[in-house]
Amino acid sequence: MKKDSKKVLFLFLRYLALIVLVIPGLSLFYYVFLPLTKYPVFYILDIFFKAVLSGDTILIGAKNLDIIGACVAGSAYYFLLILNLSTPDIKPSKRINMILLSFLIFLIVNILRIVILGVMFVNNSSLFELTHEVLWYAGSTILVVGIWFYEVKVFKIKSIPVYSDIKYLYDKSSLKKK
Repeated sequence: MKKDSKKVLFLFLRYLALIVLVIPGLSLFYYVFLPLTKYPVFYILDIFFKAVLSGDTILIGAKNLDIIGACVAGSAYYFLLILNLSTPDIKPSKRINMILLSFLIFLIVNILRIVILGVMFVNNSSLFELTHEVLWYAGSTILVVGIWFYEVKVFKIKSIPVYSDIKYLYDKSSLKKK
């Protein structure tokens, strides 16, 4: 297979994977990451408080901490996957390592975020609402972008998501003036 044909095939497969992952929607990410989020949060909070896990709710005294979809941040995992799969010129093994590393970093930071917010909530911190809102609206976005830039540096990525693919296709197309 010629180099250009192979590159176009991998481009097609990367975007096909993104489309296939859209079909179940974010429910796939919530299905995978809800248990990976709630159990560590519960076990960590149980060290400091007498916590009880009931479904997706952590009970601490009279306080209920509901681990909902927004807490899990399935869309952040999906965005990390989009950034990864829409970036060309990454070997499959490196791409898998990048996806796993980005998901792991986000998961760990997200668990710590929920634990800290849980402790603030249980202790009736006056800063809980402000901290929760700031982390909810800005924190996940900043974290995803930070993780992506970290991976670009660590894995020495030279391509730009989506743009590099469009530029490549344009350069190979008949639309480009010779």
